[in-house]
Amino acid sequence: MALRLSQPIHLAAIDAGSNAFRLIIARVRSADEWEIVESVRAPVRLGHSAFTAGKFDRKTLRNATEAFRQFRRLMDRHGVIAYRAVATSAAREARNRHVLVERIRHQARINLEVISGDEEARLVRVATLRAMRNFDPPRFILDLGGGSLELNELHPGALQKIVGLPLGTVRLMEVFHAQGAIHETTANDIRLHVLSVLESALPNRPRMATSLAVACGGNAETLAALASGPRIAGLSTLNPRVLQDRLWQILQLDVVGRIKAFSVRRDRAEVMGVASIVLLTVSRWLRLRQMIIPRVGVREGLLYELAAAQMASSLPSSEQRTQAQVMLAGAESFACRLRCDLKHAEQVRLLALQLFDKLWPYHHLDFESRTILEAAAILHDSGELINRKGHHRHGEYLVWNAKIPGLRGWAKNMTACLVRYHNKKSEPSAKHKVFAALDPKHRKTARILSGILRLAERLESDHRQAIARLSLEGGPRDVRIHVELRDNSRLNLAGIERKARLLEKELNLRLSFQRVLVVEKSRVA
Repeated sequence: MALRLSQPIHLAAIDAGSNAFRLIIARVRSADEWEIVESVRAPVRLGHSAFTAGKFDRKTLRNATEAFRQFRRLMDRHGVIAYRAVATSAAREARNRHVLVERIRHQARINLEVISGDEEARLVRVATLRAMRNFDPPRFILDLGGGSLELNELHPGALQKIVGLPLGTVRLMEVFHAQGAIHETTANDIRLHVLSVLESALPNRPRMATSLAVACGGNAETLAALASGPRIAGLSTLNPRVLQDRLWQILQLDVVGRIKAFSVRRDRAEVMGVASIVLLTVSRWLRLRQMIIPRVGVREGLLYELAAAQMASSLPSSEQRTQAQVMLAGAESFACRLRCDLKHAEQVRLLALQLFDKLWPYHHLDFESRTILEAAAILHDSGELINRKGHHRHGEYLVWNAKIPGLRGWAKNMTACLVRYHNKKSEPSAKHKVFAALDPKHRKTARILSGILRLAERLESDHRQAIARLSLEGGPRDVRIHVELRDNSRLNLAGIERKARLLEKELNLRLSFQRVLVVEKSRVA
C-alpha cells in the first residue's frame, strides 16, 4: 500500500504547450490519491510564430507572462508547496526562449523549464502507464501536440525507442496555411508529408497485430468524442474508421462552423482538421483499429512524480536524519578499520540509492530502510578481512557483533542480513539465526533491500566506478534499467539479470537491462 500523509498537501503542474498552457493543482495524500482542485487552460499559442519565424513575438511573450501571473495567484491561493512548470516544442525552437523564461521568473515568480522531446515523451509515458496499470502495457504511446508528435515504442512493456516527429498541429497548420477550411489538395499535401516523415523515422513498419496503442493530448481527446469506439475498462477509444467517415465534414467547415458543429473552443477548432489528418495517417501506417484515450499527459506525469518525491522526502524528521548521520558515520568508521575498498563501497552505495529512489513507486519503503541500505552498502565487503571466500558470512558475523554507533536492535540485524545476502551466495532463510530474529514485516523489507544491494554490487563488480547513472523506463510490471557508462566498459548483462532475480520476485517485476553511453533516442529534423 502506498504511503499516506496525515494531512494533504497541494502540488501543481504546468504544461506550457505549443497550442495552450495548462495548470492543474491537486490536493494530495499519497502518490496514488489525488483530488484535482483547480484546472485552468490559457489559450496562449507559443507556436504562433516560433515554427515559422523561429522566435516569439511581443504579443505572445506578453500573453504568456500574464497567463503565468494568473497561475501564480492560483497557486498562492491554494498554498501550493511544490510545483514543476515545463515548456515543450515551441520553446525548444524559439531563439528567444530565454526571454520568456526570464520574464516568467521575474514577473510571475515561476521557474519554467524548457524540456527536451525525450523528457516530454517520458512524462507522457509515466502518466499513461500509471493510468493503465491494470492493462497489459501498450505497444505504442502517441502524444500529438501543437509542435510535435512524440512516439514511445514499448516491447514487452519496456521502452524500445523514443521518436520525436515535427508533426504538431500548430506547426503543420502554419506551414501549410491551413487555418480555416482545408481544401482537398492541401489535405493531401499534409497527408503525404506526414507519411514521408513516418517512413523516414520508422522504415520497418511495426507489426501491431492485437497490441494496444494509446493516443494522448487534447487533439486526440477532442476527436475521440467525435469518432468514438467501444469503451475499454472504462476508458474511451478513438475509432479511425469513424474518424475517416467524418473527415471531410471536419475539413470543409471553417473555424466558426467547427465551433458551432462540434462545440469546441476556437483554438481547438483551428487545429482539429490537421489533427484528424495526422492521426488518421499514423493509424493507417501502424495498422491501428482503435486507440485508447487515457486522458492524461505531461501534467499528470509531472504531478505523479512530484507526489512520489514528496512522499519520499516528507518521511524523515530532523531526529531521523540525525540518527541516520550517526549510523552512516559509524558504518564508515567500521569499514575503515576493516580496510574495506571505500571507493568500491561508495559506488555500490550510490547505485543502491539510485535503485531505491527510482523503484520507490514499487516498494514504498521508508527513510529508515533507505538508511539501512546505505549502511549495508558501505559494509558489504567487511568480511574480506577474515577471508575473501565466504566473506558474506564473515561480514554478517562482524556487523552483528560489532558496536557500531547508531546501529542497534532490529536495524543491526537487518544490516547484517543485507551484508550476508549481497552476493547471491546465500539466500534469505529462516534457518539463518540473524534473519530469523526479524519479524515478518522486517523480513520482507530485508528481502527487498537485499535484492537492491545484490543488484548494485553486481553492477560495480569490476571495482572500476564505470557507471555514471541508472535510469528506469517501463510500466506496471516490465521495467528496463538503462546502465549509463562513463566509457566503453563491457557489461555482463546475463550476470546482472541473474543477480536481479531476488528483486524481481519481491517486487513482482520483470527487469531488463541495457548498456548505453546515452539513452537510445531517435529524432527527426
